[in-house]
Amino acid sequence: MTERERDERLTPRQVLGAMLQHLRKREGLSLRDLADETRFGHTYIHRAENGCQLPSDGLAAALDQRFDMGGTLVEFLEMAREGSAQEYGRKAAEREGRAERIQVFTSSTIPALLQTEDYARALLRTSRPKAPEDHFEAAVTARMSRKQVFNREDRPPYWAVIDEASLRRPVGGSTTMARQLAHILKAAENPDITLQALPFERGEYWMLGGSLTLLTAPNGSTLAYVESFGSGELVESPKRVVELSQRFDTVRGLALPERESLELIRRYMEEYQ
Repeated sequence: MTERERDERLTPRQVLGAMLQHLRKREGLSLRDLADETRFGHTYIHRAENGCQLPSDGLAAALDQRFDMGGTLVEFLEMAREGSAQEYGRKAAEREGRAERIQVFTSSTIPALLQTEDYARALLRTSRPKAPEDHFEAAVTARMSRKQVFNREDRPPYWAVIDEASLRRPVGGSTTMARQLAHILKAAENPDITLQALPFERGEYWMLGGSLTLLTAPNGSTLAYVESFGSGELVESPKRVVELSQRFDTVRGLALPERESLELIRRYMEEYQ
């Protein structure tokens, strides 16, 4: 299947939207009729039906009750959220491989392109702790394959800002973390890779609990990929991309200079060892 064919498939969000539209029309309701009944704006419902955005938990519950779906819409919303995150993640990964510049901020985990196999495996297992040992191998392999971007002849500059929390949290245990941080220090020897750590002492900031990736395309345009609590969003609106780029600049300004950042990473590595 080509990239164009994958992009032309209906996303989980669009499938859910089509289902909502079908249910409304089957009842002979206009958007305004349904808005009056559910007390949600007709424009908002229209966007949900068109797949422009997922409905909220409240709207899904209201429509589920209105159309007597027995909880089906609420359950499908959860599936659509997971599917949308995977779809956005796939598209972001594809564009990452062609990017001319990559900028990443993570507040709780090591950035994907800097992860070791053991770290990635431990992280992925959190989604299904009781799954068989080999259940996540395909996902781990896919994540490791993304590192090929660093092998390109015209490899892109890569700038990562990592919150200290991702260094402190022993994902996979002490041995895995010691090797993970050693891997980061080795990666930092690459002149195209810049690493900064955002220390606890800086206090609160806007992107706590999430991550942000900015990808600059060969034509100079930039898109953003935002992740938080298992959900992801690909942002291409120039206005929002500018806003998110400013957010990245803010956390980069709060972070330690690279030399001090690498010293902090080294201290954590020695603790884990």
